[in-house]
Amino acid sequence: MPAPSHCGVCGAAIRWTITEGRKRLAVDAEPHPDGNTAVSRDGRGTWLSRRPTEDLPLAPFEKLHKPHVATCTGRQSSEPMTRCLGVINLDERRRDRGGRR
Repeated sequence: MPAPSHCGVCGAAIRWTITEGRKRLAVDAEPHPDGNTAVSRDGRGTWLSRRPTEDLPLAPFEKLHKPHVATCTGRQSSEPMTRCLGVINLDERRRDRGGRR
């Protein structure tokens, strides 16, 4: 089994998977019971990922992992995002007006 890659931001061990939509998704290298992504390998050794559903639950050969974007410590900021001068938050204005029109 190949060694996991490492996140360029936080340095954590990750695995690159291919989703059902043929996109690349980084997941934490170790399985996690609270994960929401089913990860398995195909016959060629490619890591595959998908979201388990009621119609297609977790298979015995799949393990649950967390997407790395949810656990990456390098991208999480404790500071609230700020807006440029002159840019308004439409959510606040819509809430003040009683919803979207």
